[in-house]
Parts: sequence; C-alpha cells; structure tokens
Amino acid sequence: MKIPLAFFAAALAFSASIHSASAQGKALAGIAGKFKELDVNGDGKLSPAEYAALPWLKNLDENNDGDITLDEAMRIIGRLANPAKPKDAPSEVAPPLFLPTDSPREEASLLKAGEYMVGSLIADAAFTDLDGKKHTLGELGAGKPLVVALFSSSCPVSKKYAPTLAAISQKLASQNAKLLLVAPVATDTPAELRAAMKSAGLAGPCALDPKGTLAAALGAMSTTDSFLLDGARTLIYRGAIDDQYGLGYALDSPRHTYLADAIEALKSGRVPSIRATEAPGCLLDLKAAPATTNAPTFHNRISRIVQANCQQCHRSGGVAPFPLETAEQVDAKAAMIRKMVSRDLMPPWFAKAPAAGQHSPWSNDRSLAERDKADLLAWLDAGKPLGDPKDAPLPRQWPTEWQIGTPDAIVQIPNPIEVKATGTMPYQNVEADAGLTEDKWVRGFEVQPTAREVVHHVLIFAKSPNASVADKLDQLSGFFAAYVPGNNSIIYPDGFAKPLPAGSKLHFQIHYTPNGTATHDQIRIGLLFAKEKPEHIVRTIGIGAHRLSIPPGDENHAESATIPVPKEVKLLGFMPHMHVRGKAFRYEAILPDGTARTLLEVPRYDFNWQLAYRYAEPPTIPAGSTVRAIGWFDNSAKNPANPDPNKTVKWGPQTTDEMMLGYVEYYFPSEVVGLATK
Repeated sequence: MKIPLAFFAAALAFSASIHSASAQGKALAGIAGKFKELDVNGDGKLSPAEYAALPWLKNLDENNDGDITLDEAMRIIGRLANPAKPKDAPSEVAPPLFLPTDSPREEASLLKAGEYMVGSLIADAAFTDLDGKKHTLGELGAGKPLVVALFSSSCPVSKKYAPTLAAISQKLASQNAKLLLVAPVATDTPAELRAAMKSAGLAGPCALDPKGTLAAALGAMSTTDSFLLDGARTLIYRGAIDDQYGLGYALDSPRHTYLADAIEALKSGRVPSIRATEAPGCLLDLKAAPATTNAPTFHNRISRIVQANCQQCHRSGGVAPFPLETAEQVDAKAAMIRKMVSRDLMPPWFAKAPAAGQHSPWSNDRSLAERDKADLLAWLDAGKPLGDPKDAPLPRQWPTEWQIGTPDAIVQIPNPIEVKATGTMPYQNVEADAGLTEDKWVRGFEVQPTAREVVHHVLIFAKSPNASVADKLDQLSGFFAAYVPGNNSIIYPDGFAKPLPAGSKLHFQIHYTPNGTATHDQIRIGLLFAKEKPEHIVRTIGIGAHRLSIPPGDENHAESATIPVPKEVKLLGFMPHMHVRGKAFRYEAILPDGTARTLLEVPRYDFNWQLAYRYAEPPTIPAGSTVRAIGWFDNSAKNPANPDPNKTVKWGPQTTDEMMLGYVEYYFPSEVVGLATK
C-alpha cells in the first residue's frame, strides 16, 4: 500500500527537485492527464469506485465528501510546487507545540524520570498512621511492591481520585501488595480523612504527615502525586494516577492510566513506558528532602543507575560488547564509563536538550539525568565504594526471547547470510513473504538478528502485492520497521496500528559490520496483530533529497527536502538517516503563515545509532503547512570516518555513499477507521 502523500511518483520528485516554471507546468499537466484517465464517467471528479485501485488517493479528499475534484488535487500539487517560504526565524525557535502554552487547564506532563528520583533507593522512612501506630516503609512493604499515594480531604482534585485509589487498593491486595496513603496537609484532621476514605470505600493505612516530612522524602509536589516502589524500595514510577482529572478539566474516563500501567509493568518484569509525570492537584509547599549524608555507593545508588540506563544492552546475552551487571564488571570498565558519560555519548541519545525549565517532549528520551550523571562521576572520583549489600536493588528480569511477548506471526529471511570475519560488506537486500492470506493491522513489532554482534542496523519496507517495480526500490515509501542495538521494538498505544495487506512482502535492507569472527545471520521480525480495526492508522513517509551533491572537503554542507501537509496531522515521531558523513539533522514545520518551528534538532548525528525520536504527546501540524528535513554533512579530512574527502558524494546505498532521509511517523486525527484496539 502506498503512503498517502505520494500523489503519483512524479509528484514527490517534482516537490524535491523541480524549480522551473516550464517543468512545473508539464508536471501539473501530467497530473491533470492522469486525473482525466481515472475519471471514467467524465463528471469532473473521482468517485470511490473510480479510485478503488488506488485507495491512498482518498487523502486528497479535503472536504471529506467522498469524491476528489481536480481542484482538490491541483491544490495539493500546488503546495508541493510552492511551499510556504519561512520568515526569518531566530536561532532559538519555539518548542514543537502548536497549542496555547498559557492555557488555564493543566494536565499530567511528562517528566525526566532520573531528575525526579525514579530509579533511586527510597529511605526507610518512619511514619504514624491515623490510629497512632508507628510503621516504616520497609516494614509495610515487607519486600513486596508498595504504592504510596498522597491524599487530602480538602483538595477537590485529590478527593475525586479516592474511588480510583480504592479500586487500585483492591487490585494490589489480590497481588499481595499494598497501598499507603499519605496526608501531607496539616489542616486535614483525622476525622475528615476517615470520612473521605469511608465515602469512597478506601481502606488501608494512612500516614499523618502534617510537616510533610514523608512527602518531601519522596519528592512529592502535589496532593495527587503517587509513587510505586518495588520490594527493594526502588522507585519505579512517580506522578499522576491517570489523566481523568486535572486543573480545570474532568473526563468521563481516563485516556492514560499511568499508575495502573506501571503496576502491571512491574508485575510483568518490564520497565514502565512512562516513568514520571507531573500530577495536577493542589501544590505542596514543602522543603526539599535533605541531602543524604551517605556518599553514593555501588549498592545504594550506582547499581540502580546502571540497571535503569545501561543494562538494556549491557547484560549477559545483550547486544552490547560487555555486560555491566556486577560491581566487578562496572569497576573493570570504569575509565570507559567515565569517558562516555562525561561526553554525553552513553546512553546514546542525540536530540538537543530542552531549554532550562522545559521538559523533554520525547517519550523514549534515553539521555542520562544530570542528577544520575553527577552521582555516577562522584562515585568514580571517590574510589568506587561498594556500600552495604542490603541496599542492593532487585535484579532486573529480562525476556528470554521476545520483549513484546509472543508474536502473532514471525517473518524470517529465507536463508542465513554469511558474514565474513574482516573488512566491510555491502548492504544486503533480502525479501521475505509475510505469509498473509488476509489484511492485518500491526499494533507492534520486534526485529531480531540471530547474530546481533555483527548487525549494525536494519531497515524493513512493506511492499503490497500491487506495488510497482519503482515503488519496490523506493526508500521513501513503504518504510515499516527498523533495528538498531537497543532500539528494535515498539507496541503502539491502543487504537493505533499499521496496515499490512494480504500478500505483502517484507524487504530487509541489512548493514553488517564484521567483527573478526566469521558467522551467519538470519534476521526475523515478530508481529503483533490488532484484533479489531484501529481508530487511527499509523503512517510513515520519507522526506528525501535524492539529488545529493556534497563537494569535496566541505565540512558543513547542507541538503534539504520538503513535503506538504494537505490536511491536519499529528506527529508521532521521527527517524533521521544519513551515513558516515552525516553531521547534524533537523526537522522543521513551516506553518501556513510562513513561520518556522523546529520539531527535532539533532546537533550531533551518529551513524552508529539510527535512533527514533517518539513524542510523548503528538503535536498538531495544521493543513497548509510544510514539513522540511535538513541534513548537514562533513566531507572534509577532519571527519575521521570519511572514506574519501576528495570525492564529490552522491546518493547511494553503501556507507561510502550518502543519503539524506528523514522518516516521519504520523496519523490523521480526522481519519477514524474503526473501534480502538482492545
């Protein structure tokens, strides 16, 4: 199935490279001719029956009346030919949010987990309950998960969450876990708290915390904050219970169940997809938790930092070249850890950091929190003390085969590929039949090499049975999935999926890097299918500058390409792709009034990490806008990875060639396909 903005193959090429008026006129005439060919009854419009063989054309139906007029088609092509010219923009552009930033309504915004104590050992604080009995967090948890939720009988938002907390408490009890309420507002009397709890059917211990000591120790900021601790008192999640209630709004039901999702992830041995949010409620004026008098040790602090940020790759059986699971292993790599962390090269994340006071918009932001970085480097400087083994975290449980769970289907390349011991290898292009006899909706996938140590990256393209030969060779269309170490799977939110028609084939483009030992690899992809039609179709389009010409010796050469936005879209994420001369990358939205907004800035592009950048909250791009991708290249001798600084570099598939491709994942909010996936 073609991507929706590809209004004939000539149109995209036209957008990227045609500038003369005569060439534009010829291209528009060609579009009109094709339209006339499809208009069988000659009524000046295309009905659904007339464009049934090209279903993607329905995206040109701007007024959603079911028919496509020539004027509608020409308007799209006109935007391709003459995208809005950006006004002069300051070097520091506004954040990628096309909604008012001063709204009186406040919802749960994403926080950077490491900056808000997630992954840290929570002290075994003491407290007194409503009955005057004394407890500690460790005693109450007793080695089991513990949810700590702030509660106030005088905060209207907090009171609304009492029934939700009652339901969570019952579920926790069935899992041999507990809920602890913490009342940090001094004017909330025990009688008022008991009455509010009884009204909601909310049972369980409630800690009186009139001075906010316990709340401050947890880093609480409002009366709706909640905290999930595992059996070793490691903070797994902190923030909003869900998004049903906030300041200035209330919903019939939540769209995101943050706390419940985190509890389920912990139960399943997974890391929650969202680990920290703000919790809109009544703000607390608390003194910050006192700094610990104990310097970081491996067991009380560093082990948790490494576990949360490194072990996804650096573990036994992981994709990294060595594990970091024990104190001895971390000690042995201490010098390299110091270098990579100090240079912000590990964990790999290359998006520009948000401005001071702003939160990262990316749900998969892997950058190390400044707090974690400071503690890790301080521990190295202090001689790497081990500390008390009793403070150690619970060991992470890793899936033995598939991170996404058991796939509904597995597609593997037909034969193993022999990977030589030394030197370089050209890209391997292999096609595999998806084995589908009926159309499917893919809600998740995971790409797995069988010899991960020699696989640099993989791009996978889906080709429908009726795709043309040109389409099958076109990297702008059909992009389906990707693999890079540490970034090889995704499960879309409920109600989102990608189409995979019956008879489709998957084209695997594989980049191998020999590592000194000859081996073989037979890569595969596991697919999860939605049981029902999704609400929204996840689409991908590539913005490419095929006519690259990078001069010899140029250390800062820019290339760009654009695509139009024919109707309002919401962006899900990006994946920039260049080769070893790639230096930096940027995505921009040029709005209908000509102003430019930066969507993603990658100031230090690294070919070794083909990273995807996924939005926590998809921004809206209005109809009539243009999305532009810009790539900068270093073709000078200063670039140590440059194969030949004396060469004029053109587009090509090999590492010694170059590409400028900006993949964009998105959906049309007006396009509702079916019921949300269950």
